[in-house]
Formats: sequence, structure tokens, C-alpha cells
Amino acid sequence: MPYEDDPGQGKDRPLLVIGRDGRDLLACPLSSHDHAARPDAGEWVEVGRGGWDRSGRTSYANAERVLRYPPAHVRREGAALRRDRFDAVVARARKLNRWLP
Repeated sequence: MPYEDDPGQGKDRPLLVIGRDGRDLLACPLSSHDHAARPDAGEWVEVGRGGWDRSGRTSYANAERVLRYPPAHVRREGAALRRDRFDAVVARARKLNRWLP
């Protein structure tokens, strides 16, 4: 998804797709900032390193913020995430977002 603060900069924020709701994809934004170290960071889950970050930095998923996207809006290729990390994000997202399936 385009960066919210400056969508015109041509960069995309990586997302972790955690499921579907009908035809839409459900996804949590990823960040390389260490949100997990903050005292109020209960919604951020460390997912580790992966192909979504060219610099190889550790990333964190914002499990509190679940976004809907039509599959046609996906602009880049995906990368694999370890199953235990994926499951941790989904569990936290379900706890924080009671509407999730």
C-alpha cells in the first residue's frame, strides 16, 4: 500500500496478508521501526526479516490495524513468513479486532 504520509513518493508499505473476507484480502501493515520495544506496543508483533525489506531489517506487524484490499490492488510480489510468526500475528489481530473471521 502507498505510504500514508506521502503517497506520491513512489514507495509502498509492505503488508502481511492474514486472510480473506469475501473477495477482499485482510492485511496488517509492516514496519521496520522497533515498535515492540515501546511500553504501549501491545499491538505490534515481531515477524523477523524477509524479502519484503531489501535492507534485511527486522519487521513488526501492526495487528491492531487490519486493512481490506481487493486482490487487484496488490502491486508487488510477496515473500514467505515463518508459520509461527504468521500465527502469532493472526492470533493478536483476532484478539484486538473482534470482527475478524
